[in-house]
Amino acid sequence: MSFDSEFISNSAPAALLAISGTELLANARSLLTQCGYKVRAASNHEDFISRVTRTRYEVVVIEETFASEGIEENASLYALQQMSMNERRGTSVILLGPSFQTLNPLQAFQQSVHAALNPEELESLGPIAQQAVTNNGLFNEVFLSTEQRLATGAAYPAPAV
Repeated sequence: MSFDSEFISNSAPAALLAISGTELLANARSLLTQCGYKVRAASNHEDFISRVTRTRYEVVVIEETFASEGIEENASLYALQQMSMNERRGTSVILLGPSFQTLNPLQAFQQSVHAALNPEELESLGPIAQQAVTNNGLFNEVFLSTEQRLATGAAYPAPAV
């Protein structure tokens, strides 16, 4: 596999697609490209794991049956679920599948992803991706600011009594 030097610049955020269906893949690619993402697609589980561990993607869209018969055999989803928080912190994961109700927070939580999306509502992918990125950033803001303060040795103000 050749080195993908297109991601070296910070000109556009990166998105990774793990979708088996060609029509669904083309539609998702088009929708994310319209939102300003540099979109890459994984062809199989090995390719997906290689890409997601080498590059920090802002958005990952993974189909529940990507390169598998069902969600239980989806090695790419399993690898994402097993990644440490430090490896996943900057990435918003959207799980795509007909067994999901769009933006159902319990289904997303159950699968350790940021959002669930039913393919019938794929046209909402752009706004859902932007919402997932925003929510992920807000969620991590406190952690990141604390981490920054610890790294610089900044003292915390005394609590108000």
